[in-house]
Amino acid sequence: MLVFDNRFVRELPGEDARNDTPHSAGTDPKVPFPPDTTASELSPIESRQVFGACYSWATPKPPSQPKLLAYSKEVAERLGMDDAFIHSDAFRLAFSGHTLLPGMQPFAMCYGGHQFGHWAGQLGDGRAINLGEIVNAHGERWMLQLKGSGPTPYSRRADGFAVLRSSLREFLCSEAMHHLGVPTTRALSLIQTGDWVVRDMFYDGRPRLEPGAIICRVAPTFVRFGNFEIFAARKDIANLRKIVDYVIRVDYPNLIENTPNRAAPKTELNAEIYAAWFEEICRRTATMIVHWMRVGFVHGVMNTDNMSILGLTIDYGPYGWLEDYDPSWTPNTTDFEGRRYCYGQQPQIAYWNLAQLANAIAPLFTESEPLQVGLHAYMNQLQSDWNQCMANKLGLAAFKPGDQSVAGDESLCEAFFDLLKAAEIDMTLFYRLLADYPLEAVGNQSTEERVATVREHFAPAMYRDADQGPAWSVQCARWLVSYAERIVTEKISDSLRRDRMNRVNPKVVLRNYLAQIAIDAAEAGDNSELLALHDALRRPYDDQPGKERFAEKRPEWARQRPGCSMLSCSS
Repeated sequence: MLVFDNRFVRELPGEDARNDTPHSAGTDPKVPFPPDTTASELSPIESRQVFGACYSWATPKPPSQPKLLAYSKEVAERLGMDDAFIHSDAFRLAFSGHTLLPGMQPFAMCYGGHQFGHWAGQLGDGRAINLGEIVNAHGERWMLQLKGSGPTPYSRRADGFAVLRSSLREFLCSEAMHHLGVPTTRALSLIQTGDWVVRDMFYDGRPRLEPGAIICRVAPTFVRFGNFEIFAARKDIANLRKIVDYVIRVDYPNLIENTPNRAAPKTELNAEIYAAWFEEICRRTATMIVHWMRVGFVHGVMNTDNMSILGLTIDYGPYGWLEDYDPSWTPNTTDFEGRRYCYGQQPQIAYWNLAQLANAIAPLFTESEPLQVGLHAYMNQLQSDWNQCMANKLGLAAFKPGDQSVAGDESLCEAFFDLLKAAEIDMTLFYRLLADYPLEAVGNQSTEERVATVREHFAPAMYRDADQGPAWSVQCARWLVSYAERIVTEKISDSLRRDRMNRVNPKVVLRNYLAQIAIDAAEAGDNSELLALHDALRRPYDDQPGKERFAEKRPEWARQRPGCSMLSCSS
């Protein structure tokens, strides 16, 4: 049985849906949600500007024929749900937005954000509705959120629904990222609605009807940078302080416990705690970004409203994984010209976003120095994590920086990335092939033998081997000599190096063409490809006999096909 404890709506000010005015935190909401209530029994929702509130009440629109397509067994177990409940009508109806379970108090958050570097004003949960918060048997707090279940006060000119292709992609990616070890929100279920949604996928004036779907997203909180920016932009410092205090007490309680003379639960928070909180957000964000770079993930739309306050990957839209190594690649068609959110820019954009968060919470400080400390902490954490990340990916025990007299691992890594870029190398495949490369034999080979071995061994990772193979093979053979010499200093065997590398370099990632194959099948009524891909993504570092097709480079037919390379924000 799910135990709801909706602390967010209980302790923070929300909008009264009956008269469009905020109600005080701690008072009973003026909108009742009795068991078995459906959205058809409630008043229509109109888009509007919402002031002085952290959220507005919103209820899902009931779908006509909800059908469960897939679910995460791990997430269900974490929430305390068994298989019998997952496959029951009660689950299907509740997590498609058709019926509310006892304790659910659905709402949409109010927030703003910077989009593509420009302040966009009020945004909010335009197609996401939070069903409520549960506390599981381990005392963990989880927010349950439906995406694609209908309009909210923040939908603006949109309808609040989602299509099967985008919902399937988000379901798979949330779970793929978790199993890769990347900090992320989770996905509980994917349910097809039985209804049709009109979408213009590439904004080219050719809309079409597509099958609708709803994903249930799960996270300790869905608060993002924009939740603070909206109050700062409106100079509503009282509510800014309320939501900052709330997030610290609920999601960062250790900061209160570890601060001298601040152990009392109801103690008023101060600038010292705010500074420690911001620094921790910066560190968590740095760690998340390094994980993105480690596995070759490109978020595609790093607006400040898509940045989690917990350092989790959130809002999977036009994402992608690097196929051929190109740091300037972005999966987002909207970002094609400026490439603001390309792979190589992600660390810098995260810093910029953190700076916007610092600006938002600056009114809580009397000086800016504590915020500068947090931003410096981001850069230091990023560099430290990245150095160790590269050491791990190359099978080294630790990263050894150079100095004025000795070249360090910086030069080895720089030459390595030049190698990847030179011939459009598939980064995911290359690391796994490198782990299997017989380095112990390099010292005994002639230059010609090394080049021949390189061409034979690494050809599967190259797109244009026939054209660029000879010159690239020589470049690679030279780098391998330097790499082998570095490995000698580790005093480890090829087998131990392979084990080290394969623990951090995935074999299976959610390539866009794999997702598109699953989408095509699901739209035709066959979810077997979705389930097979989902299962393969649960063990991304393992060799999985019989599932080799999920670990292959992108085929040529998929290089330009819509959905297999770049995507739009409606994808």
